[in-house]
Amino acid sequence: MESTPAAGENIAVLRKARGVGQAKLARQAQISMSYLTKIETGLRPATPPVVAAIANALHVTTARIYGQPFLGPSEQADLLNELRGAVRRHTLPKEDQPDPDALAADAQKAARLRADTQYLELLRMLPKLLGQATATAMANRGEAGAWAQVSDAYGCAYALAHRLAQPDLADMIVSRQTWAAQQTWNPEAEAAAAWNEAGTYQSAGQYDDGLSIVERAISQFESAGGNGADKAIALGSLHLRGVVLASRHKDKHATTDHLRRAKALAQDFPRDLLRHNLTFGAGNTALYELAAYIELGQPDKAAEMSRPLMGNPPIGLKPNRVGRLYIDVARARLATKDLQGTEDALKEAFAVSPQMTEIHPMSREVLRVLFVMHQRSRPDLMAMAKRSGLTS
Repeated sequence: MESTPAAGENIAVLRKARGVGQAKLARQAQISMSYLTKIETGLRPATPPVVAAIANALHVTTARIYGQPFLGPSEQADLLNELRGAVRRHTLPKEDQPDPDALAADAQKAARLRADTQYLELLRMLPKLLGQATATAMANRGEAGAWAQVSDAYGCAYALAHRLAQPDLADMIVSRQTWAAQQTWNPEAEAAAAWNEAGTYQSAGQYDDGLSIVERAISQFESAGGNGADKAIALGSLHLRGVVLASRHKDKHATTDHLRRAKALAQDFPRDLLRHNLTFGAGNTALYELAAYIELGQPDKAAEMSRPLMGNPPIGLKPNRVGRLYIDVARARLATKDLQGTEDALKEAFAVSPQMTEIHPMSREVLRVLFVMHQRSRPDLMAMAKRSGLTS
C-alpha cells in the first residue's frame, strides 16, 4: 500500500488551503487550539466527533478529511467501479437467474465474507451476486424470500462502501436496499435497511439526523407487531446504532436510554446471533457500551471494562466485531497513556481482522500517534504503519 495521509494531516492541508488559521478553526470546531495542533501533528487522534465538527467548519465532507487509504490504479478500484455499475442497474440486471441452491450458497458466502472482513474477496463476487439475486427476484414478483436475498446482498455492499470510504456509493446502496426491503413485507429486512441508512448519517457526522432515523425506525418496527428472535435482534441492533449516534452527539441521556433498552433485549441472547447482517446479543452490546464510554470522554471506564474482554472476546462475535473491539481498546488505552497496551491492542486487531484494521480511520489515527511519539524504531509498530499506508 502506498503512503497516504491520515485524518490529522488532511485537516492541516485543508485548513491551509482555505486560508484558515488554527485559532479560528479551533474556535469553530469548539476545541482548544492546543488540541487542534496536536491532531494536526499526530500527537492526538482525530476522533469521529472532532472530524465531524472540523468538516462542518471547513465545508467539506468527513470522507474528505479521512481521506482514501487506497490511491492509484488497483484491482479494488476496478471492482468498485463494477459494483457502482451493478448498483446503478438495480432494475436492469444483466445476469441471468442462477440455480436457486447456488444463489443461496453465494448469498451465505457473501454474509460470511462480510462478517470475516474479507473485503476484497467480497468485492469480487458482489456485482454478479447483486445482478443474479435481482434477476431472480424480478422473475418471481411477490416472492418475499427472493427479495430478502436482494436486500441482504445490498447490506453486504453497504458494509463495503462504508468501510472503503465511498460515502456516495453507500448512500446509493442504502436507497437500493430500502427499495428491496420494501418488497419483502418483512419488517426485519426494513429495519436492517434503516440501520444502514442511519449509518450513512453517522459516517457524515450528522449524528442528530441519524438519531432521528433510528428513532423513527424503532417506532415503525415496534408498531408492526410480532415477536421472536429476529424481531429482538433487529430492534436491539437499532438501539445499538442509537448508542453510537447518541454518544458521538454527546447526548448522555439518549445514550443511556438506548443502551438500557438494548441490554434488556440482549438478556435473551447470551451468545450473539447474526440476522440480515445485524449482530446482536449480550457480547456485542457490551462492545457498544465500551465504545460509548470513549465517545463520552470516559476512556478510563472503557479501559477497565476491556480487561476481561482482551484475549477472551464474547462468544459468537465475528471478526468484524472482535476487530472493532480491539481498535476501541487501543483508543481507550491511548487516551489513558498506556502506549504499550495500545500497541498490543492494535496487534490483536490486525491478527483478527487485518483488512479492516488496515483501513479503519481510528486504527490509522491511533497508529499515527504511536508512530509520531518517538516509537519509530519499534519493528512491530513500523510493520503496522506500513500495512496501513502511513509510511512507505
